[in-house]
Amino acid sequence: MMTDPIADMLTRIRNAVRIEKPFVDMPHSNEKRGIAQALKEEGYIWDFEEIDTVPARTLRLNLKYGPNGEKVISKIDRVSKPGRRIYSGYRELKPVQGGMGIHVLSTPKGIVSDRRARAEKVGGEVLALVY
Repeated sequence: MMTDPIADMLTRIRNAVRIEKPFVDMPHSNEKRGIAQALKEEGYIWDFEEIDTVPARTLRLNLKYGPNGEKVISKIDRVSKPGRRIYSGYRELKPVQGGMGIHVLSTPKGIVSDRRARAEKVGGEVLALVY
């Protein structure tokens, strides 16, 4: 039994980026798809796709690297954990690394980046930190 599937997703991404894999596969869920969508909108991955496999669907993220193989994702960490949830209002969301990174939030309007949350004036649970 997996207690934190989001931490598992982030660890899979972190490990794949470390060895410069072109893509990473993981079990599909709507929450993971939302995080993948936020990463795509902010330019941290090229794309993602849902693959029908047996017994369950698979989510494949196509990772992004610079023209000389530089890693686009240098750090990706879980902020809110099952034992300690972290919530933040949109006024409390400060730019990460001087605007070079993002927080991924779960809000009533879906899973969004901190930039979009500030624009839509909505807060929520801070799921991950990416830069």
